[in-house]
Amino acid sequence: MKQKFYDTAVKQERAVLVGVITQGETDEQAKEYLEELEFLVATAGAETVKTFTQKLQKPDRATFVGSGRLEDIKAYVTAEEIDMVVFDDELTPSQLRNIENELQVKILDRNNLILDIFAGRAQSAQAKSQVELAQLQYLLPRLTRLWTHLERQKGGIGMRGPGESQIETDRRLILNKISLLKDKLKQIDRQNETQRKNRTQMIRVALVGYTNVGKSTIMNMISKSEVFAENKLFATLDTTVRKVVIENVPFLLSDTVGFIRKLPHQLVECFKSTLDEVREADILVHVVDISHHNFEDQIRTVNETLKDIGAIDKKVITVFNKIDAFLPEQHQLEEQQDPLTLHDFKNSWMAKNNSPAIFISATKKENLEEFRTLLYEEVKEIHTARYPYDQLLY
Repeated sequence: MKQKFYDTAVKQERAVLVGVITQGETDEQAKEYLEELEFLVATAGAETVKTFTQKLQKPDRATFVGSGRLEDIKAYVTAEEIDMVVFDDELTPSQLRNIENELQVKILDRNNLILDIFAGRAQSAQAKSQVELAQLQYLLPRLTRLWTHLERQKGGIGMRGPGESQIETDRRLILNKISLLKDKLKQIDRQNETQRKNRTQMIRVALVGYTNVGKSTIMNMISKSEVFAENKLFATLDTTVRKVVIENVPFLLSDTVGFIRKLPHQLVECFKSTLDEVREADILVHVVDISHHNFEDQIRTVNETLKDIGAIDKKVITVFNKIDAFLPEQHQLEEQQDPLTLHDFKNSWMAKNNSPAIFISATKKENLEEFRTLLYEEVKEIHTARYPYDQLLY
Protein backbone atom coordinates (compact mmCIF):
# COMPACT_ATOMS: atom_id res chain seq x y z
CA MET A 1 0.00 0.00 0.00
CA LYS A 2 1.40 3.40 -1.05
CA GLN A 3 2.00 5.76 1.88
CA LYS A 4 0.50 9.25 1.64
CA PHE A 5 2.32 12.34 2.89
CA TYR A 6 0.59 15.52 3.96
CA ASP A 7 2.09 18.97 4.29
CA THR A 8 1.53 20.04 7.92
CA ALA A 9 3.30 23.40 7.62
CA VAL A 10 1.11 26.37 8.53
CA LYS A 11 0.36 28.32 5.36
CA GLN A 12 1.30 32.00 5.61
CA GLU A 13 -1.78 34.20 5.35
CA ARG A 14 -1.91 36.68 2.47
CA ALA A 15 -3.17 40.19 3.21
CA VAL A 16 -4.38 43.28 1.38
CA LEU A 17 -3.91 46.67 3.08
CA VAL A 18 -6.40 49.54 2.79
CA GLY A 19 -5.87 53.19 3.74
CA VAL A 20 -7.80 56.44 3.35
CA ILE A 21 -5.93 59.66 2.50
CA THR A 22 -7.95 62.33 4.30
CA GLN A 23 -7.92 66.11 3.97
CA GLY A 24 -4.67 67.59 5.22
CA GLU A 25 -2.76 64.33 4.80
CA THR A 26 -0.12 64.06 2.06
CA ASP A 27 0.46 61.05 -0.22
CA GLU A 28 3.90 60.70 1.39
CA GLN A 29 2.41 60.48 4.91
CA ALA A 30 -0.22 57.96 3.78
CA LYS A 31 2.53 55.85 2.15
CA GLU A 32 4.53 55.86 5.37
CA TYR A 33 1.51 54.88 7.50
CA LEU A 34 0.82 51.94 5.17
CA GLU A 35 4.50 50.90 5.24
CA GLU A 36 4.24 50.77 9.04
CA LEU A 37 1.00 48.78 8.72
CA GLU A 38 2.82 46.36 6.39
CA PHE A 39 5.53 45.94 9.05
CA LEU A 40 2.79 45.24 11.63
CA VAL A 41 1.28 42.60 9.30
CA ALA A 42 4.72 40.99 8.84
CA THR A 43 5.24 41.02 12.63
CA ALA A 44 1.89 39.22 13.01
CA GLY A 45 3.12 36.57 10.54
CA ALA A 46 1.27 37.42 7.31
CA GLU A 47 2.44 38.53 3.86
CA THR A 48 1.21 41.76 2.26
CA VAL A 49 0.26 41.24 -1.39
CA LYS A 50 -1.27 44.58 -2.40
CA THR A 51 -2.16 48.02 -1.01
CA PHE A 52 -5.29 50.06 -1.83
CA THR A 53 -5.71 53.75 -1.03
CA GLN A 54 -8.66 56.12 -1.47
CA LYS A 55 -8.73 59.92 -1.23
CA LEU A 56 -11.70 61.13 0.81
CA GLN A 57 -12.43 64.19 2.97
CA LYS A 58 -13.23 61.73 5.76
CA PRO A 59 -13.76 57.94 5.85
CA ASP A 60 -17.12 56.76 4.47
CA ARG A 61 -19.57 56.07 7.32
CA ALA A 62 -20.85 52.82 5.80
CA THR A 63 -17.86 51.20 4.07
CA PHE A 64 -14.82 53.33 5.13
CA VAL A 65 -13.53 53.61 1.51
CA GLY A 66 -16.78 54.08 -0.42
CA SER A 67 -18.79 51.47 -2.32
CA GLY A 68 -16.89 51.87 -5.61
CA ARG A 69 -13.48 51.29 -4.07
CA LEU A 70 -14.85 48.39 -2.03
CA GLU A 71 -15.96 46.76 -5.30
CA ASP A 72 -12.36 47.03 -6.62
CA ILE A 73 -11.03 45.47 -3.44
CA LYS A 74 -13.64 42.68 -3.63
CA ALA A 75 -12.68 41.85 -7.23
CA TYR A 76 -8.99 41.60 -6.31
CA VAL A 77 -9.62 39.61 -3.08
CA THR A 78 -11.78 37.09 -4.98
CA ALA A 79 -9.42 36.75 -7.96
CA GLU A 80 -6.24 36.35 -5.86
CA GLU A 81 -7.84 34.27 -3.05
CA ILE A 82 -6.73 36.71 -0.34
CA ASP A 83 -7.08 35.55 3.28
CA MET A 84 -7.60 38.89 5.04
CA VAL A 85 -8.01 42.63 4.47
CA VAL A 86 -6.40 45.03 6.96
CA PHE A 87 -7.55 48.66 7.34
CA ASP A 88 -5.17 51.35 8.61
CA ASP A 89 -7.68 52.96 10.98
CA GLU A 90 -10.20 51.79 13.55
CA LEU A 91 -13.43 50.58 11.96
CA THR A 92 -16.80 51.17 13.61
CA PRO A 93 -18.95 48.08 14.30
CA SER A 94 -21.28 48.98 11.39
CA GLN A 95 -18.36 49.52 8.96
CA LEU A 96 -16.89 46.19 10.03
CA ARG A 97 -20.21 44.40 9.47
CA ASN A 98 -20.80 46.02 6.06
CA ILE A 99 -17.28 45.29 4.81
CA GLU A 100 -17.39 41.67 6.02
CA ASN A 101 -20.74 41.11 4.29
CA GLU A 102 -19.30 42.49 1.04
CA LEU A 103 -15.83 40.90 1.00
CA GLN A 104 -16.58 37.58 2.77
CA VAL A 105 -13.03 37.29 4.17
CA LYS A 106 -11.38 38.06 7.51
CA ILE A 107 -11.40 41.83 8.20
CA LEU A 108 -9.00 43.47 10.66
CA ASP A 109 -8.39 47.09 11.51
CA ARG A 110 -5.13 48.54 12.85
CA ASN A 111 -6.28 48.27 16.48
CA ASN A 112 -7.28 44.64 16.16
CA LEU A 113 -3.96 43.82 14.49
CA ILE A 114 -1.89 45.52 17.23
CA LEU A 115 -3.94 43.75 19.91
CA ASP A 116 -3.26 40.43 18.17
CA ILE A 117 0.51 41.11 18.11
CA PHE A 118 0.43 42.11 21.78
CA ALA A 119 -1.46 38.90 22.64
CA GLY A 120 1.27 36.84 20.94
CA ARG A 121 4.10 38.75 22.66
CA ALA A 122 2.77 38.91 26.24
CA GLN A 123 4.84 36.76 28.63
CA SER A 124 4.10 37.81 32.22
CA ALA A 125 0.78 37.49 34.04
CA GLN A 126 0.49 41.29 34.06
CA ALA A 127 1.05 41.73 30.30
CA LYS A 128 -1.32 38.85 29.47
CA SER A 129 -4.05 40.34 31.68
CA GLN A 130 -3.53 43.83 30.22
CA VAL A 131 -3.81 42.55 26.64
CA GLU A 132 -6.86 40.38 27.42
CA LEU A 133 -8.57 43.37 29.06
CA ALA A 134 -7.87 45.56 26.01
CA GLN A 135 -9.15 42.83 23.65
CA LEU A 136 -12.40 42.42 25.61
CA GLN A 137 -12.95 46.20 25.69
CA TYR A 138 -12.40 46.28 21.92
CA LEU A 139 -14.74 43.32 21.38
CA LEU A 140 -17.65 44.53 23.54
CA PRO A 141 -19.24 47.02 21.05
CA ARG A 142 -18.60 44.61 18.15
CA LEU A 143 -20.45 41.60 19.56
CA THR A 144 -23.37 41.79 17.13
CA ARG A 145 -21.29 40.78 14.11
CA LEU A 146 -20.34 37.48 15.75
CA TRP A 147 -23.98 36.32 15.68
CA THR A 148 -24.99 37.10 12.08
CA HIS A 149 -25.67 33.37 11.47
CA LEU A 150 -28.83 33.72 13.59
CA GLU A 151 -30.26 36.21 11.08
CA ARG A 152 -30.60 33.36 8.58
CA GLN A 153 -32.99 31.42 10.81
CA LYS A 154 -36.62 31.30 9.71
CA GLY A 155 -39.19 33.22 11.70
CA GLY A 156 -42.24 31.72 13.41
CA ILE A 157 -43.40 30.51 16.80
CA GLY A 158 -40.55 29.68 19.13
CA MET A 159 -37.95 31.31 16.84
CA ARG A 160 -38.13 34.94 17.94
CA GLY A 161 -35.14 36.71 19.48
CA PRO A 162 -32.53 33.97 20.05
CA GLY A 163 -29.78 36.22 18.68
CA GLU A 164 -30.55 39.06 21.05
CA SER A 165 -30.61 36.86 24.13
CA GLN A 166 -27.34 35.19 23.13
CA ILE A 167 -25.65 38.58 22.63
CA GLU A 168 -26.91 39.80 26.01
CA THR A 169 -25.54 36.65 27.67
CA ASP A 170 -22.17 37.17 25.99
CA ARG A 171 -22.12 40.85 26.91
CA ARG A 172 -22.73 39.99 30.56
CA LEU A 173 -19.97 37.34 30.50
CA ILE A 174 -17.52 39.82 28.95
CA LEU A 175 -18.40 42.55 31.46
CA ASN A 176 -17.84 40.07 34.32
CA LYS A 177 -14.50 39.04 32.83
CA ILE A 178 -13.46 42.71 32.42
CA SER A 179 -14.31 43.34 36.08
CA LEU A 180 -12.24 40.31 37.21
CA LEU A 181 -9.26 41.37 35.07
CA LYS A 182 -9.35 44.92 36.46
CA ASP A 183 -9.30 43.53 40.01
CA LYS A 184 -6.41 41.21 39.10
CA LEU A 185 -4.42 44.11 37.58
CA LYS A 186 -5.02 46.26 40.67
CA GLN A 187 -3.54 43.46 42.80
CA ILE A 188 -0.50 43.15 40.47
CA ASP A 189 -0.10 46.97 40.58
CA ARG A 190 0.01 46.87 44.39
CA GLN A 191 2.70 44.17 44.26
CA ASN A 192 4.73 46.17 41.71
CA GLU A 193 4.38 49.31 43.83
CA THR A 194 5.81 47.45 46.82
CA GLN A 195 8.74 46.26 44.67
CA ARG A 196 9.37 49.81 43.43
CA LYS A 197 9.35 51.15 47.02
CA ASN A 198 12.07 48.63 47.88
CA ARG A 199 14.15 50.02 45.02
CA THR A 200 13.87 53.72 45.88
CA GLN A 201 17.42 53.90 47.22
CA MET A 202 18.84 53.74 43.69
CA ILE A 203 18.61 56.17 40.77
CA ARG A 204 16.24 54.84 38.14
CA VAL A 205 16.81 55.11 34.38
CA ALA A 206 14.16 54.08 31.83
CA LEU A 207 14.69 53.39 28.13
CA VAL A 208 11.86 54.87 26.03
CA GLY A 209 11.29 55.31 22.32
CA TYR A 210 9.34 54.29 19.27
CA THR A 211 8.95 50.55 18.71
CA ASN A 212 11.88 48.79 16.98
CA VAL A 213 14.51 51.50 17.59
CA GLY A 214 16.92 49.22 19.49
CA LYS A 215 16.00 49.75 23.18
CA SER A 216 16.35 46.06 24.10
CA THR A 217 19.71 45.80 22.27
CA ILE A 218 21.00 48.80 24.26
CA MET A 219 19.61 47.24 27.46
CA ASN A 220 21.58 44.06 26.72
CA MET A 221 24.77 46.03 26.01
CA ILE A 222 24.63 48.19 29.14
CA SER A 223 23.32 45.65 31.66
CA LYS A 224 24.87 42.48 30.13
CA SER A 225 21.43 40.88 30.41
CA GLU A 226 19.56 38.74 27.87
CA VAL A 227 16.44 40.73 27.03
CA PHE A 228 14.67 39.41 23.92
CA ALA A 229 15.48 41.63 20.92
CA GLU A 230 14.67 41.22 17.23
CA ASN A 231 13.84 43.33 14.17
CA LYS A 232 10.08 43.27 14.71
CA LEU A 233 7.56 45.65 16.19
CA PHE A 234 6.76 45.19 19.90
CA ALA A 235 9.47 42.56 20.50
CA THR A 236 9.39 43.72 24.15
CA LEU A 237 6.10 43.99 26.05
CA ASP A 238 7.09 43.26 29.63
CA THR A 239 9.06 45.88 31.51
CA THR A 240 12.48 44.47 32.43
CA VAL A 241 14.49 46.05 35.29
CA ARG A 242 18.21 45.34 35.80
CA LYS A 243 20.75 46.65 38.29
CA VAL A 244 23.71 48.27 36.52
CA VAL A 245 26.99 49.51 38.03
CA ILE A 246 29.17 51.91 36.04
CA GLU A 247 32.46 52.60 37.82
CA ASN A 248 31.31 53.14 41.42
CA VAL A 249 27.66 54.17 40.92
CA PRO A 250 24.82 51.60 40.90
CA PHE A 251 21.47 52.39 39.27
CA LEU A 252 18.41 50.57 37.92
CA LEU A 253 17.85 50.38 34.16
CA SER A 254 14.43 49.44 32.79
CA ASP A 255 13.37 48.51 29.25
CA THR A 256 9.77 49.41 28.38
CA VAL A 257 7.21 48.74 25.64
CA GLY A 258 7.78 50.76 22.47
CA PHE A 259 5.36 53.47 21.35
CA ILE A 260 3.67 53.71 17.95
CA ARG A 261 1.40 56.07 16.04
CA LYS A 262 -2.35 55.43 16.39
CA LEU A 263 -1.78 53.17 19.41
CA PRO A 264 -5.21 51.77 20.40
CA HIS A 265 -6.79 53.74 23.25
CA GLN A 266 -7.59 50.50 25.10
CA LEU A 267 -3.89 49.54 25.12
CA VAL A 268 -2.71 52.95 26.33
CA GLU A 269 -5.17 52.71 29.23
CA CYS A 270 -4.34 49.09 30.08
CA PHE A 271 -0.56 49.58 29.87
CA LYS A 272 -0.45 52.73 32.00
CA SER A 273 0.51 50.62 35.01
CA THR A 274 3.40 49.05 33.07
CA LEU A 275 4.56 52.55 32.18
CA ASP A 276 4.83 53.45 35.87
CA GLU A 277 8.53 52.59 35.46
CA VAL A 278 8.72 55.51 33.02
CA ARG A 279 6.66 57.85 35.21
CA GLU A 280 8.77 57.17 38.30
CA ALA A 281 12.19 57.18 36.58
CA ASP A 282 14.79 59.87 37.37
CA ILE A 283 16.28 59.86 33.85
CA LEU A 284 14.71 58.87 30.53
CA VAL A 285 16.96 57.58 27.76
CA HIS A 286 15.03 58.43 24.58
CA VAL A 287 16.30 56.06 21.88
CA VAL A 288 15.82 57.27 18.29
CA ASP A 289 16.37 55.24 15.09
CA ILE A 290 18.37 57.78 13.05
CA SER A 291 18.33 55.46 10.02
CA HIS A 292 14.54 55.83 9.73
CA HIS A 293 13.66 58.42 7.07
CA ASN A 294 10.99 60.01 9.29
CA PHE A 295 12.53 59.75 12.75
CA GLU A 296 11.44 63.30 13.66
CA ASP A 297 7.78 62.17 13.49
CA GLN A 298 8.66 59.23 15.73
CA ILE A 299 10.24 61.62 18.27
CA ARG A 300 7.00 63.66 18.29
CA THR A 301 4.89 60.51 18.80
CA VAL A 302 7.03 59.44 21.78
CA ASN A 303 6.91 62.93 23.33
CA GLU A 304 3.10 63.03 22.94
CA THR A 305 2.79 59.62 24.64
CA LEU A 306 5.12 60.72 27.46
CA LYS A 307 2.92 63.79 27.90
CA ASP A 308 -0.19 61.56 28.06
CA ILE A 309 1.26 59.46 30.88
CA GLY A 310 2.63 62.47 32.77
CA ALA A 311 6.36 61.88 32.20
CA ILE A 312 7.33 64.76 29.88
CA ASP A 313 9.20 66.84 32.50
CA LYS A 314 11.96 64.28 33.19
CA LYS A 315 15.69 64.62 32.59
CA VAL A 316 16.23 63.16 29.08
CA ILE A 317 19.30 61.78 27.30
CA THR A 318 18.67 61.44 23.56
CA VAL A 319 20.43 58.46 21.97
CA PHE A 320 20.49 58.45 18.17
CA ASN A 321 20.94 54.73 17.43
CA LYS A 322 21.69 52.76 14.21
CA ILE A 323 24.27 55.22 12.82
CA ASP A 324 25.71 52.24 10.87
CA ALA A 325 22.49 52.12 8.81
CA PHE A 326 22.23 55.91 8.26
CA LEU A 327 21.74 56.86 4.58
CA PRO A 328 22.24 60.59 3.78
CA GLU A 329 19.98 60.46 0.69
CA GLN A 330 17.01 59.58 2.93
CA HIS A 331 17.46 62.86 4.79
CA GLN A 332 17.51 65.38 1.94
CA LEU A 333 15.41 68.40 2.94
CA GLU A 334 14.90 69.78 -0.57
CA GLU A 335 15.76 68.50 -4.04
CA GLN A 336 18.30 71.25 -4.79
CA GLN A 337 20.13 70.74 -1.48
CA ASP A 338 22.87 68.24 -0.78
CA PRO A 339 21.85 65.26 1.40
CA LEU A 340 22.47 65.77 5.13
CA THR A 341 25.43 63.72 6.35
CA LEU A 342 25.72 62.24 9.83
CA HIS A 343 28.26 64.97 10.64
CA ASP A 344 25.67 67.61 9.61
CA PHE A 345 23.13 66.04 11.96
CA LYS A 346 25.55 65.97 14.87
CA ASN A 347 26.08 69.71 14.48
CA SER A 348 22.43 70.51 13.76
CA TRP A 349 19.70 71.89 16.01
CA MET A 350 18.50 68.28 16.46
CA ALA A 351 21.58 67.33 18.48
CA LYS A 352 21.84 70.68 20.26
CA ASN A 353 18.18 70.93 21.26
CA ASN A 354 17.96 67.37 22.52
CA SER A 355 21.00 67.90 24.70
CA PRO A 356 22.61 65.85 26.05
CA ALA A 357 22.63 63.75 22.86
CA ILE A 358 24.89 60.98 21.60
CA PHE A 359 25.14 59.02 18.34
CA ILE A 360 25.73 55.25 18.61
CA SER A 361 25.30 51.88 16.94
CA ALA A 362 24.24 49.29 19.53
CA THR A 363 24.67 46.30 17.18
CA LYS A 364 28.12 47.40 15.92
CA LYS A 365 29.12 48.63 19.43
CA GLU A 366 30.08 52.07 18.08
CA ASN A 367 30.44 54.91 20.65
CA LEU A 368 29.13 52.68 23.46
CA GLU A 369 31.89 53.75 25.87
CA GLU A 370 31.01 57.41 25.25
CA PHE A 371 27.38 56.56 25.96
CA ARG A 372 28.28 54.76 29.20
CA THR A 373 30.38 57.76 30.28
CA LEU A 374 27.53 60.19 29.54
CA LEU A 375 25.05 57.98 31.42
CA TYR A 376 27.46 57.71 34.35
CA GLU A 377 27.86 61.51 34.58
CA GLU A 378 24.09 62.11 34.51
CA VAL A 379 23.36 59.39 37.10
CA LYS A 380 26.23 60.54 39.31
CA GLU A 381 24.92 64.13 39.28
CA ILE A 382 21.50 63.06 40.63
CA HIS A 383 23.04 60.50 43.00
CA THR A 384 25.40 63.12 44.50
CA ALA A 385 22.56 65.59 45.03
CA ARG A 386 20.29 62.97 46.61
CA TYR A 387 22.87 61.10 48.69
CA PRO A 388 25.68 63.64 49.39
CA TYR A 389 27.32 61.46 52.06
CA ASP A 390 27.26 58.19 50.12
CA GLN A 391 30.56 56.31 50.68
CA LEU A 392 30.41 54.91 47.12
CA LEU A 393 31.41 58.24 45.64
CA TYR A 394 34.55 58.77 47.70
